[in-house]
Amino acid sequence: MLNRIERILVACNRWVLILLLLAMSCIVFANVVLRYTTGDSIVWAEEVARHMMIWVTFLGAGLVLRFGGHVAIDNLHTAVGTALARGVRSFVAAGIGLFCLVMAYFSMLYVWATRFQTTAATDIPMAWIYAAMPVGFVLMFVHLLFIARAYIAEGSYATSDEMDAEAAASL
Repeated sequence: MLNRIERILVACNRWVLILLLLAMSCIVFANVVLRYTTGDSIVWAEEVARHMMIWVTFLGAGLVLRFGGHVAIDNLHTAVGTALARGVRSFVAAGIGLFCLVMAYFSMLYVWATRFQTTAATDIPMAWIYAAMPVGFVLMFVHLLFIARAYIAEGSYATSDEMDAEAAASL
């Protein structure tokens, strides 16, 4: 049951990212084409693309964490014995989890504080854009919970047929 929930979460997370990137690309492409062919551009295109990029960043951070794509210094836990390495990885996982929860809490406060501000071109409440932060940090925490046992025990991350985190990180 838990594996099924995890698979659904990862699939939904990926598809939301794909759709946001597709929409953002189409908006930017249309804006560039209109600017160079007619001399006019879409007034809201740059703002909406920027807000989509914010959402993509925070929604994608959990998947990147899940597959080990974030920058990491792993010299210490690879140089020490197995028991101490598990202790180091436990400390790291607990630190990341605590960071995600603290950031989710304080970003919720920030969302609440900006609920009456609106964007310039689209008049959307800024709270909708800033809501990407708490959603992203909670999602990152959930992804961390799913991989924590394997990470602490073996130092391994989730694997994917579609992505190689080592190759992506070396670009």
